[in-house]
Amino acid sequence: MDSTTLHWASRRYLTRRYEELQREHGGLPNDGRQADGYHYTTEAKGIFPRYNVVDAILMEVERLDPDRLPSVDVVASMMLTAAERAHCPFTEPPHDDVEAQAIADERRLFAAKVRHWTTLPDFRTDPVPYRRVLTPEESSAWRTSLQQRWGVQNGWWHPLLSSSVPNDVLVLTGESMWEGDGVDQVRRVLRELGRPRVVELREYGADYLLDVEIMAPRYTGPEGFWIDERHDWIAYASHEGAVAFGGALSAGLVATWPEVDSWRWPGWQELGHG
Repeated sequence: MDSTTLHWASRRYLTRRYEELQREHGGLPNDGRQADGYHYTTEAKGIFPRYNVVDAILMEVERLDPDRLPSVDVVASMMLTAAERAHCPFTEPPHDDVEAQAIADERRLFAAKVRHWTTLPDFRTDPVPYRRVLTPEESSAWRTSLQQRWGVQNGWWHPLLSSSVPNDVLVLTGESMWEGDGVDQVRRVLRELGRPRVVELREYGADYLLDVEIMAPRYTGPEGFWIDERHDWIAYASHEGAVAFGGALSAGLVATWPEVDSWRWPGWQELGHG
C-alpha cells in the first residue's frame, strides 16, 4: 500500500461514516429530543457524538496535502493520532457515560480500519477529489485578498453591503444552488476558465483548497466565499437566501446558462426589507 491509497481510504471511510450517522440521527423521532423538546434521548446520545468526532477526525486527516504526502508509515501514524486525539467544540467534555462511550467507540473503529488497511499490501480504493484544510496563515491571506480585491466588509459582500449592487454582479436565489443544475453550471464555467481548484472560506469552521468538481457555493449555516489564485472571480453564499457571483464567473454564467434569469434574487423589497 502507498501513502495516497491510505489517505484516500481514510477520507472515503470518514466521509461515508459521517453521512451514515447523520442519516441515522435524522431518522429519530422529534430530532432525537425527549418529550420536553430540550434533552436528548439515550438513542440520540449514542449517535450524534459519533458524527461529531468523525467530523473532527476527518478535519485532521485533511490537513495533510494529498499532493505532498510523507511515507505510508508516517501517514498511518498520523491517521492513528487523529483517531485518538482529534477534537472540536462538540467533542469536548462534559459528556455523560453514553456520549463518552460513543465517542470512544468511534475513535476505535477508525483506528481499527487504519490498522487493517496497513496489513493489506495490495489494498486499493478509488480516488477521491482533492481537498485540504488551509493553514491559519493561508486563511488569513485569502481573507485579506477578499477585502482588497472584492471589497468584502466584515465577512459580507453583495447584496448585503449598504451600497447598491453593481451591474456586473449576478445575484441569484440560494435555491438556485440546491435545485436544478446550478452547481453544475458554476463548475462548468470554472472548468472552461481552466480553474481546477478553488478556495472555500467559511464564516466558521475549516477553510479548504478543493477540486472544482466538489465545489458547491451554498449557504449551509456558515456563510461562504469561493475564489482562486487568479482573483478574477468570486462567489458568496449568504444567510439572506442569496448567492452572488462576480468577475469572470458572473460573466460566464450570464453568457452560457440559459435559465439564469429565472433564478435571479428578488431583492430586499420582496423579503420585507424595503
